[in-house]
Amino acid sequence: MARKFFGTDGIRGLTNTAPMTPEIALKVGQAAGAHFFRGDHRHRVVIGKDTRLSGYMMESALVAGFCSVGMDVVLLGPMPTPAVAMLTRSMRADLGVMISASHNPFADNGIKLFGPDGYKLSDEDELAIEARLDSEPELVAPEKIGRAKRIEDARGRYVHFAKSTFPEKLRLDGLKVVIDCANGAAYHVAPDALWELGADVVQLGVRPNGININDGCGSTHPDKLQEAVVAEGADIGLALDGDADRLIVVDQTGKVIDGDQLMALIALDQQRQGLLRGGAVVATVMSNLGLERKLEAEGLRLERTKVGDRYVLEAMRATGCNVGGEQSGHIILSDHATTGDGLVAGLQILAAMVGQGKPASELLNQFDPVPQLLKNVRFAGGAPLEDASVKACIAGAEAELNGKGRLVIRKSGTEPLIRVMAEGDDEAQVHAVVDRICQAVASA
Repeated sequence: MARKFFGTDGIRGLTNTAPMTPEIALKVGQAAGAHFFRGDHRHRVVIGKDTRLSGYMMESALVAGFCSVGMDVVLLGPMPTPAVAMLTRSMRADLGVMISASHNPFADNGIKLFGPDGYKLSDEDELAIEARLDSEPELVAPEKIGRAKRIEDARGRYVHFAKSTFPEKLRLDGLKVVIDCANGAAYHVAPDALWELGADVVQLGVRPNGININDGCGSTHPDKLQEAVVAEGADIGLALDGDADRLIVVDQTGKVIDGDQLMALIALDQQRQGLLRGGAVVATVMSNLGLERKLEAEGLRLERTKVGDRYVLEAMRATGCNVGGEQSGHIILSDHATTGDGLVAGLQILAAMVGQGKPASELLNQFDPVPQLLKNVRFAGGAPLEDASVKACIAGAEAELNGKGRLVIRKSGTEPLIRVMAEGDDEAQVHAVVDRICQAVASA
């Protein structure tokens, strides 16, 4: 069955345009509620959201949908995606929902679903929910309609959880940390957690107004964070995205550090403490070849998956690995969480700094990256990767890089983009290959 609504990370799109309309959100609530209505207990769904203006609208529609099929709803308000996953398990809920489009602009929104175990839904569950969207909802009798309740201590619960992942014997006293919350879901919890652990906290992106989420701030726009770290004389800067499941770091010199270096540091620090499991790190095909070489030099493996943190997590569960993630900053630490958690990953970086007594610039330079270039080509429609001239161009590039580097070309699961990535020891060759393929895609 072909997917109509679900992409690589839930349902996402421009608000008030299908599939991100109140009507469809109501149907998703009804379909997902009916799918997870199992057993004779009182059923419950946990709903969180980021700070987008459309979040109120989508939240109300989802609440109506879930209540109409007999599910009680617990509303968390603005909370990080990993907090929703954690609270879904903690509250013994049947389902968790996060209303967010992650790092996208405010005009977009999305619906992410978590099962009762706190993990993102399987392909089978998503397809089953999609099938229900085309049929009449299973509405309950009036006396069985669900109730909605907003809980006031959700922030405190998540802050307590995040702090529990930081070693008890350590503190952040003496460290100045700049945190950029992207005017998103973690604008209140992330600074609080850092402050409670003793850090001197400088806050950016903590004044959401509904339309400024990810706007020139956060993990996809680290310029202001770089400037603030240097200007404040800070020890490190942490940047989250709109729903706080992604982390990018800036060292004390203002240099931006991506997820590959973060995974290397966390994995090797855990290996040093005897905590790393599976003998490997799980990452996607987009991770730098330098990471793979570094891990091999330390006697570890790099297990690669398709792009998408859900595929990373599936491989982690299958191999028993407890560290994985994406170059973009989704870091999954399965000892602590069932999904990427930017704050928790940041706390592990800070713990390594304190524990090893080394500056960020030294700790976060674990390997020399192989020259890598990623470009996005926007397309209006059709299937440019099926075009004969594009196929020929890609085949030629693969032959040219054979034995010298890698080529990864894929269609974005959330936007009308073709992503073209190449890496190799010859930087000029990498740039030439990427530019040639981008031009072919644009002309298709």
